[in-house]
Parts: sequence; structure tokens; C-alpha cells
Amino acid sequence: MKSVNPYLNFYGNTKEAFEFYKSVFGGEFLGIIRFEDMPGMPGVDEMSEADRNKLMHIALPIGKNNILMGTDVLESFSRPLDFGNNQYINIEADSAEEADQLFDALSEGGKIEMQLQQTPWAEKYGSCVDKFGVQWMVNYTGKVQFSA
Repeated sequence: MKSVNPYLNFYGNTKEAFEFYKSVFGGEFLGIIRFEDMPGMPGVDEMSEADRNKLMHIALPIGKNNILMGTDVLESFSRPLDFGNNQYINIEADSAEEADQLFDALSEGGKIEMQLQQTPWAEKYGSCVDKFGVQWMVNYTGKVQFSA
């Protein structure tokens, strides 16, 4: 498998969410495509001006081989968006300090589910829901050798 990259859907605030993720992870956007950038694509010409200005696609590299991608979901163009609790984005940090920094930044304005702490499988592990409703797990395995 070459890579696995999370693709996030938002209610029209994708740009705001990705500016937040950029502040956490750094980097530069690989591309920003608005619906209006795709004239002739089925349904685009019939969209309201506000919907045509929303993001069809955005990509932000995070880490060495990962890309976080997202889009604005338009009820006029597709199904309604329902945020659920059926997925997390799991991050394996390179250091304890990086785990602290990522967890603190992602949980700011959101909800901490499990404070960053030592577990049987990691020197540091925590989970949170960010201010946009996205669920994150932050790990730093370190020297822990877990066996079931």
C-alpha cells in the first residue's frame, strides 16, 4: 500500500478548518480548488454563487508521507453531512515533545476524551475531538514494547 490519507468533509468551513490544521502541522497547501474552478462539471452551473465559491478540494501535507484532504459538502449538490463517532485520525509522533505539541494544539477549543498519558502500548497516548468535530488520537510509542 502506497499511502492512506484522511479526507474530511465539512459544512462549508473547510478553509477555516484547514487553516487551523496548517497552524498545527505547518506546511503549505498543495492545492485549493473551488467548485467555480470546475465549469461544466455536472451541477456546478446550477449552484448558487455562495456554493460555487466553496471548496471542492484542499490538500495539506502532514508528516513525511501523509496528506490531509478535505471538501465542503453541499446539501444542494450531494447528501447532507452527518458527523459521527466512527473514525479517528491516528498520529504517531516522532518524539514526546511533538506528541505534547500536537495534542495541545488539536484539543484547543475542542474536547479532550483521554488526556495524553502513558499506556501499556505507548509512552504517550491521548484522544480528543477538535473544535471542528474531527476525532484525533495522538501516540508516541517511544521505548514501549507492547505484547498482548
